[in-house]
Amino acid sequence: MCPKEIDGNLLKLIIQNGTINLKNQHQIINDLNVFPVPDGDTGSNMQSTMMSGVNAIQSLEENSVEKVGKALSRGLLMGARGNSGVILSQLLSGFAFAFKSLNTADTRTFIAGLKYGVKQAYGAVINPVEGTILTVAREAADMAESVVTDDSDLLDVLDVYLKEAKASLNRTPDLLPVLKESGVVDSGGAGFIIIIEGMIAGLRGELFEEAKLKYRVAKAHAVESDQAFGYCTEFIIQLDKEKKFNKDRLTKQLTRLGDSIVVVADDEICKIHVHTTKPGDALNIGQLYGEFANLKIENMSLQHTETLLHTSQGGEHVCGHDHGPDIFKQDVRKKYGIVTVVNGEGLKDMFYEMGVNHIIDGGQTMNPSTQDFIDAIERINADNILVIPNNKNVMLSAQHAAKHVEDKNVIVLPAKTIAQGYASLTMFDANQPLEETIDEMESLINHVKSGEVTHAVRDTEINGIKIQKGDYLGIKNGQIIVSKAKRIESVQALVEQLIDDESEIITVMLGDSVDKREMNRLRKFIEDNFSQVELELIDGKQEIYDYLIAVE
Repeated sequence: MCPKEIDGNLLKLIIQNGTINLKNQHQIINDLNVFPVPDGDTGSNMQSTMMSGVNAIQSLEENSVEKVGKALSRGLLMGARGNSGVILSQLLSGFAFAFKSLNTADTRTFIAGLKYGVKQAYGAVINPVEGTILTVAREAADMAESVVTDDSDLLDVLDVYLKEAKASLNRTPDLLPVLKESGVVDSGGAGFIIIIEGMIAGLRGELFEEAKLKYRVAKAHAVESDQAFGYCTEFIIQLDKEKKFNKDRLTKQLTRLGDSIVVVADDEICKIHVHTTKPGDALNIGQLYGEFANLKIENMSLQHTETLLHTSQGGEHVCGHDHGPDIFKQDVRKKYGIVTVVNGEGLKDMFYEMGVNHIIDGGQTMNPSTQDFIDAIERINADNILVIPNNKNVMLSAQHAAKHVEDKNVIVLPAKTIAQGYASLTMFDANQPLEETIDEMESLINHVKSGEVTHAVRDTEINGIKIQKGDYLGIKNGQIIVSKAKRIESVQALVEQLIDDESEIITVMLGDSVDKREMNRLRKFIEDNFSQVELELIDGKQEIYDYLIAVE
């Protein structure tokens, strides 16, 4: 089969096939991590992003490439996770834009879409870096454009596209020295090629099946309660333009039925989440504004192995969502609200105590999606929402979400580490004008020194430092500066590099594997060698990183 054009059904098929191909191989992409640390998540982020796109199109009955492309684009944008996921969503949503007003797309249009996707992806990144997925997609699209004609078969041109993409991927270490030093190619580019390979296989009629993966299931203790939890009710309404939609009125109508209400809307759809004992009434209210595009109702009363509803400490809700203290009804609109991304119960408690309204559970290996940020922002009744990502790989999703919120002023602070986010909150003053508050918080973000300790997952050499699998790595401001066989030696060496004569405060957040004996050894080391600094130890209970350190 050498098609010269595709319709909506074929577009759905090849997107799904590309996604399955990536899902089956995403761990290979995760392992292509520049740093030899256990937080490789590029493959997982790209997989989750693609699955959001697939979920948006798989039940779509429309058969035009325009309709399928539009649904795909929306699903990708809302489900984008991590920097790699956001860039991927831009590549494919730009690709889909080329199908506007079309029922079918010929080969030239298909390649024009790939070219437009590159343009959109470059525009979404503030400082595009060559030697990444951007380069791979750009060079492949340029090559395909150079050979396509009005009479070209799509498979023939995509074979050229794929060949150049692979060649471009092999050149990425020449463009990014850190890739060459680590002995890897760009992980995002590699993941993109796997998707393209799956799409091409689909065009040839070779359909993939999802590999059976082994999952480790944690046993939960049953929680007995007489409380009636009701139903977690979620649905999406395709808004009827002839019916006057009022988001505030809809929200007020839902408040009479239940709680944990989230209403997110644009010009065409409205997504609703509510916990209620009368799900039918909620559906009737939603249907006043249009027709259902999707809906899900879960009986929370039967899910008694989860955490109790509305605990004062926050935590996981029985519906599976992360509901912190902000879920309680807020009658008075505040000047400020704060959203942050944190993993580790101790760290969550600390950030709540510092004034955070909503915590998205995540960070390393668990990057929240654009939709997760939008949902969190919508839950807070405030004029100005400060978003603190605490992770460089979360920044793009947060910034992308901010563009989709219209009724609140959303500011994404440039905090790329837990240490930076923690430091910024020490300067937060709700009584100050907005500009002064942001200036002071960003000033501390720029001046705080960040340290992290974790273990190496492979042998390598970075910045002249020889690393063996199992070594403990000391990371200063994103750069590996020490590798030791013993963890206490690594954190001590890191502390020596972080503290200087101007340092006044060191905050050490302890991971869940650090015991009391090791903590006391570190405390004594700091007190004996750096008596001029004030030490604060926090039981963060975070995973992946044994120590998170902030020096001010």
